[in-house]
Amino acid sequence: MADRLRDELNDSKEEEEENFWKQILREVSAKSSRRFPSCKRILVLGNDGTGKTSLVMKLRRSGDDLLRGSGLEYTYLDVDDEERDEHTRLSVWIQSGEAHIKDLMKYVITKESIHHSLILLCIDISKPWNMLDQLENHVNILRQHLHTLNISAKILNELEKQVLRDFHMYKYNDEENKRLSSNMEQDEQEMNQLAENMIVDNIGLPIVVAVTKTDNMSSLEQEHDYREEHFDFIQKNLRKFCLKCGASLIYTSTKENCNTSVLYKYLLHRLYNFPLKDPAQIVEKDAIYIPAGWDNQSKINILDEHIKTFDANETFKDRIVKPVTRKYVNQEKEVVAEDEQKFLEAQMAILSKEPAPSSSAQRGPPSQDARASARMQGHSPGQRATGLPRPAAMPNMKGKPDPTKGGAAGQNSSETVLANFFNSLLNKNSTGKPGGPPGKGAPPASGAANRSDVQAELEKMSRKTIKKEEK
Repeated sequence: MADRLRDELNDSKEEEEENFWKQILREVSAKSSRRFPSCKRILVLGNDGTGKTSLVMKLRRSGDDLLRGSGLEYTYLDVDDEERDEHTRLSVWIQSGEAHIKDLMKYVITKESIHHSLILLCIDISKPWNMLDQLENHVNILRQHLHTLNISAKILNELEKQVLRDFHMYKYNDEENKRLSSNMEQDEQEMNQLAENMIVDNIGLPIVVAVTKTDNMSSLEQEHDYREEHFDFIQKNLRKFCLKCGASLIYTSTKENCNTSVLYKYLLHRLYNFPLKDPAQIVEKDAIYIPAGWDNQSKINILDEHIKTFDANETFKDRIVKPVTRKYVNQEKEVVAEDEQKFLEAQMAILSKEPAPSSSAQRGPPSQDARASARMQGHSPGQRATGLPRPAAMPNMKGKPDPTKGGAAGQNSSETVLANFFNSLLNKNSTGKPGGPPGKGAPPASGAANRSDVQAELEKMSRKTIKKEEK
């Protein structure tokens, strides 16, 4: 009897020790299973110039500048959990927006990594006219890439259900607004309704649409006359696109540090199931934040009440039009020298106090005296005569100015000298050669004397002008 009791006690002690070690192993196993996986990754897509690299630099929160490259860039985000004292790195791949770079996606989204990947689509609101086209283009590229992976229909169906499940199980904290149900059949029915009514373009990958450069919305108001209605119209179409794909929408600005921390926490929520405590925000036009699962068509239709000056159901391309940019070319105007004869005729007209003809068309046909003079010299009426008829008011050009005379006589002498000078130039030009036979004007021998007289008279006039200015 004593031996039997002794054996039972020994068996119970061994069983307790075995259960103790089993409990330790279960705790260690449970703790190791809760560790952050290192296989999670983010693929950042967007056209060149949309601010993809700048946004990722803000998400890193390390202060180090990220070297900008081309093709496919790699970096990481630090993931820390202070409660569990765990740390890991989240891989981030940034793909250029060039069309021939899309083949590099095969190094990021593979059959093995597709279950642990998230797509971050960046679009630039400073150029809103091509936002929807960019989103559609990138989603089509993703869809084509998934087809090249030759994924089985079963796996693809599981990926699509996971997107529906994340959309259906949305909650922004652990205590309120929980949408978890214990009835699996009811959950299945609700997810099918989501797929039929809202998420009609499910590609099987979680997508977050990040609208960048929201600080430029003020420049759109000033330069392109955008109003609140235009921004509501843009928001409406973006939300409809995100609802169709089961994506999230967030407005960001790296310059103003707007919503960058909210985006960081939301990415950790989607990839590592961190609790999401930031509610949706639709009040501030430059800080919109709509997590997947919060939005629906009835909430989007509320924006139609704010759009009154145009039809809220217009197509995006018809309302948000790219402005026409005019290129101003700084072209220097060609300078054309005035004809010498016209210039001299104008100067003679000024001296004789007659209006100068602006062009041959305005002057009209030559007078009868001019045609007669031209015939006497052997020229046709259309040709220029060797000498011009002397105006009636023209003073005697043969006389020389008397420098001793002043007043009106000095003014007439100045005009006479200048008239002789211009007349000598006309006679010189009409005779052809300086030494040729002179015309009816002044003889060539007097040209040098006239020019000297003109020079003296011009110097005299300049001295008079200087004296008047000094007085």
